[in-house]
Amino acid sequence: MKHLQISSRQKTRKINLPRLRRIALHLLGPLLSQDQFNLAVHLVDQTEMTGINERFLQHSGSTDVITFDYGNGGPHEALEGEIFISIDDAILHATRFRTQWHEETVRYLVHGVLHLLKFDDQTPALRRVMKGRETRLLRALARSFPLVQIEKSLNP
Repeated sequence: MKHLQISSRQKTRKINLPRLRRIALHLLGPLLSQDQFNLAVHLVDQTEMTGINERFLQHSGSTDVITFDYGNGGPHEALEGEIFISIDDAILHATRFRTQWHEETVRYLVHGVLHLLKFDDQTPALRRVMKGRETRLLRALARSFPLVQIEKSLNP
């Protein structure tokens, strides 16, 4: 089973969903060798992310990415879950970290997938391991795809 759904429910940026899908499939397949997955990725605005964060995690305010893991945790089971990415937070963090929102958005996708692969960032040591893997995967994706192309061009 290979099922990947990507949707955009935000209006801050126009997203090239087919391009983002190709990036996600490259991450899951060639880079992470996942041959079974059932994954939904939702691009949302800060208001929706705040609601999800407060309702399901009991945290106030928005956040950049939230992952819900629906897998059973077995080593040979399909990767199953949902990843919510706040485009508004990607824009804010891009300014703060002097990157581009496109890169931040793909970083959040990678981060969410790593959580589904059971990577944890709850302690400083685990966070360093996860961040290192995240950065390596992001660089590999950037070598294969111009990440700026996840923004839908205003010109056809």
